[in-house]
Amino acid sequence: MQVQSVPLGSVTIGPPSWRDGTVRAIRRAERLVRDTRAGRCADGSRPRSCGAAGTAQDKSTAAETRRPQTAAVTVPSPSQRTALAPFPPTSLREQCAAASISVAGEYMRRAREVEVQLRRQAAAVTEEGVKLERERGHLERMLRSLRTNLTINRRSSEGRSLRPHAAETERDGADYLLLCERRELAELKQDLEGTLRDTLTQLQVLGESSRRLLDCARERARVLELLPHRASAGGPGGAALTATNTDPLSPFTPECKQVLDSSSLMLKQSQLLRDDIRRRLSSAASRQGAAHRSVNEGLVKKIAETVTLQQRLTVTSAAARQAVSRKQREINCIRQSHGRAQGPEYSGDILSREKLDRPVVQVYQRHPGTQLPEAAQLIQGSGVLRRCLKSSEGELAKLQRVYLQLLDDLHAKAAAARVDSGVVRMRRQQVDRRAVPSFLQQGAR
Repeated sequence: MQVQSVPLGSVTIGPPSWRDGTVRAIRRAERLVRDTRAGRCADGSRPRSCGAAGTAQDKSTAAETRRPQTAAVTVPSPSQRTALAPFPPTSLREQCAAASISVAGEYMRRAREVEVQLRRQAAAVTEEGVKLERERGHLERMLRSLRTNLTINRRSSEGRSLRPHAAETERDGADYLLLCERRELAELKQDLEGTLRDTLTQLQVLGESSRRLLDCARERARVLELLPHRASAGGPGGAALTATNTDPLSPFTPECKQVLDSSSLMLKQSQLLRDDIRRRLSSAASRQGAAHRSVNEGLVKKIAETVTLQQRLTVTSAAARQAVSRKQREINCIRQSHGRAQGPEYSGDILSREKLDRPVVQVYQRHPGTQLPEAAQLIQGSGVLRRCLKSSEGELAKLQRVYLQLLDDLHAKAAAARVDSGVVRMRRQQVDRRAVPSFLQQGAR
């Protein structure tokens, strides 16, 4: 039932201020009542009898208030928004729940995207760790090969020191090649050991980065228990992470961004390290093979030189032995001639024709100045034969000493050739080709 205003009387008794204040209060109350009724009709919350039944006065009042009321609903002013407070709909709880579900679902989907990105990055870091671990195995195999070659080098030097003759144990080109190989292998070993330390450090960094990525992914996955895997945007075939702005209260936190950036940097460093390891391994294999081949070739040349000298010594010793025999025969002939020139040891064995007082000589020497040169010639011939015998005996002694020296040198050369051959055979047998990776063996040959 609508409240109707009663017209005021024309007779005034009280003061005007008293009457005017009351009139203003009445009009303000009527306006508020009218606005309140208009608002209830506008938002549809007034009783059904408001538009269906009522007096003519109600209809006229509704007709008067309908037009500004519609305008207030369509284009409300700030004052009207403040004054008019429509009642919330009956589905407010459902609408709030739906909005909350939408916000939570969007947060979960973004969290799934971040989780998938983190797990993909963790998988990439793990794969890089596997590749780096493979390179570490190649490094360790190469280091084992270098240690083996250093042991072979030491045994080669010790083996060559066992050559019998003093002249054979002097430093030669093969010893210099062994020294150069030892220095080369020691330098390669030190270089690869430093690279192995860097590799182990990088593997630890990759493991720590993978652990941090998985920790962040598990922390993001704490809100994904109710999100289906196939329906989420971050599923196996989902899009990559598009969020760039970080917020501590968003799915993509600054910690996630820091972990992703640091893992990307670690991946680049690991790839560069793997390339450096492969390059160092190739260089080490080629340098190791070149040093090994140079030493082997030097030892083979030394053996060939020794064998050549051995052959020449054999020929020269045979000629010296022949000269010794010839000189011995010559000495025997000289001794025999000297003995014949001296004559017999017993005077009774001298023949009559050999005596210096035989009748012909005595008759010839009756005249003065008739001396025969026979005695002087015999004395001179005996002296010459004696000097020749002494000289020949000295030459024979020299030939015998040279022959013995040649035989000694020949035995030393044969022993040295056997020692060097054993060293080369040992070097070829004990070098483990399997210690070097196959892809490096092809490049090192």
